[in-house]
Amino acid sequence: MSPAMLFVLQWYGAIAAAIAAFVVSLDLGRRPTGWAFVLFVTSSVAFILYGFLDPRPEEAIASLNLVLLAINVFGVYRYLIRKKPVQA
Repeated sequence: MSPAMLFVLQWYGAIAAAIAAFVVSLDLGRRPTGWAFVLFVTSSVAFILYGFLDPRPEEAIASLNLVLLAINVFGVYRYLIRKKPVQA
């Protein structure tokens, strides 16, 4: 993969994660939080690709984001797909 594409993946992952974390921290409700998790999913995918495709592999970054991808997919399910809200 070209160095320019790796640069884009790395920075997209970082910026998308920061925006998603900010939206979650605002506590704007289920729908915005769900869309923040969608953004987290794209961030995780970008970091996984970056981690495994870099000529100097970043296995730790990629492995962490595999775990975060699963957590973020659950967040998408919980906030955007599941109809019944969680009881307090």
